[in-house]
Amino acid sequence: MQSIIRNLSNLFLLFLGHLEPEKVLNLRQISGELEKTGLENNKRKQRFQWTVQRIRLSPQERKSLALVIFCTIKIRFSCVTGKSTDVKLKILHIIVCMCEEWATDEILFYSTLEGLRSSAVFRLDLTSSGSRITSVFEEMQPDVFVEVALTRDRQILTINCNSRTSSEVLLSDIATSNLDPFVVQPRQLNLLYHVEHWRGRLIILANTGLGQEYQVVQAPVSEPSMDSWVSLFAPEPRTTIKDMDVVGDHCVLVARTPVSELALIVVPLIHPKNAYIVQLPSWACAIKTKKPGLADQQNMLEFLISSPVHPPVPYCLHPENGLLLSGTGDGSSPENQADYITTRLEACSQDGTFVPVTLFHTVPVEHLRQAPLLVHVYGAYGRDLNMEFYPEKKVMLEQGWALAYCHVRGGGERGLSWHRQACVGGKRRGVEDLQACLHHLFSLGVSSPSLTALTACSAGAVPVGALCNRHPLLMRAVTLQAPFLDVLGTMEDHSLPLTLEDRDEWGDPVGNPEHRHIITSYCPLHNITPQHYPSMLLTAYSGDNMVPLAGVLKYTEQLKKAVHTHSSMKPKSGNQVISPSLQPCILLCV
Repeated sequence: MQSIIRNLSNLFLLFLGHLEPEKVLNLRQISGELEKTGLENNKRKQRFQWTVQRIRLSPQERKSLALVIFCTIKIRFSCVTGKSTDVKLKILHIIVCMCEEWATDEILFYSTLEGLRSSAVFRLDLTSSGSRITSVFEEMQPDVFVEVALTRDRQILTINCNSRTSSEVLLSDIATSNLDPFVVQPRQLNLLYHVEHWRGRLIILANTGLGQEYQVVQAPVSEPSMDSWVSLFAPEPRTTIKDMDVVGDHCVLVARTPVSELALIVVPLIHPKNAYIVQLPSWACAIKTKKPGLADQQNMLEFLISSPVHPPVPYCLHPENGLLLSGTGDGSSPENQADYITTRLEACSQDGTFVPVTLFHTVPVEHLRQAPLLVHVYGAYGRDLNMEFYPEKKVMLEQGWALAYCHVRGGGERGLSWHRQACVGGKRRGVEDLQACLHHLFSLGVSSPSLTALTACSAGAVPVGALCNRHPLLMRAVTLQAPFLDVLGTMEDHSLPLTLEDRDEWGDPVGNPEHRHIITSYCPLHNITPQHYPSMLLTAYSGDNMVPLAGVLKYTEQLKKAVHTHSSMKPKSGNQVISPSLQPCILLCV
């Protein structure tokens, strides 16, 4: 594998068009180029570990390419090369970038990354006399993230400027000689939209539907603003749109149904009233669509579906007739999935809201009383709980575990309103939802508190940590990866890179006393009390700019003190023997 990465022989085989692989570029060349540009500076003596992330071929697929690599100094480089007559690739330019797209064989658009923020777009022109970089766009608002992308038909380049609460998209028509970008719809608070292109019209996914949920609208490229938006398709109540692709003359939507299953909705753009639903296998929990290359068929959608315990399975949809084929070609899954049971449940939360729970198991629910249970949760930023395939989860299932995924409010499983309900003042709802999910599972006979472990990462640690403070006997153990545990301290520190951006999610404890009171009421760090706690394994990273290590260390120390205080307060008698297995173990790995 290392030799492949270093030499790129196999990766460039298609690009070169040779029957036999030939080494055309050694990544060690890049270190030499970095010395010339000064990008290595004091890191020059370090040993570089290069990883190829992706290759972007220019439209003709043989003239130029952009190679994005990642190295140990935590910077992404886009290495732009040109094909010369001797079939060797020469490094023409090295740029630090976040994402990139070719407009033509000679013009590359890319966005840069400064710290954790991508705010500027540049244009690289490759000419016979050399290369030239010019600034195209710069976003001044500190909470806006900028990236570039091509529409699926490769006719329009989009500059997407998104914050937590608003969107602004600029377009550049690469079919014309004038590549100057223009705005679709100026930024407007609480307006989110994403743009695709079809036959001179814009197909837009925007949250202008009922309840500020997503619907599909269209507008002419010549008049793209919101005043020209005409509704094409709005989903049924409780059906939420998760993603959109324009495939041939059809708009294909990834949707989540009222029973929390994934499905595809096909909207014929010529006759949108003839929209229909394509059912996916009931176990499907994650979907990843493929962006077609120039050589791929443009009238079909290729994608992968998976679940935490089901490896990715390739599927292909022909939207003109609704034909759905799996990787085996006969509509069946390549492997037998019958041994794994996927059960979708709903738990009633404290305010009467029904919270979805996805349960994976190998025996009927009524036989799970003695099964160990691993519960997953996230519930923040409007993001769905990660339910992609993990081999270790499949192994756990085969060893007799049950796996539960609690889709609490704050995530995006039931639409944008699902997220809004658990922002700022509603954060307690995510904790209440998690508690309700556990009670519901136990009431159905699924495991028991003494056999239950909770796991979460990043912001998912907030509801877990809060629940540990409120009801520590509901679980036996907890594992947290890069956990966000000091909400109050982080949101008070404006020197941290994400504090300003995250105000819409957590609130502003400095400028708003009510927000401070709310955060203090649930913050895991600030509610630790001497009591019995479950055993915990926390994994953190010293160089993590998104989740400061200081908060994790402070939480660990306070938790250990609380556990020690609680154990020392217990009445002691000569006949009392405390089992070591009942003592919580707190471990922090950095």
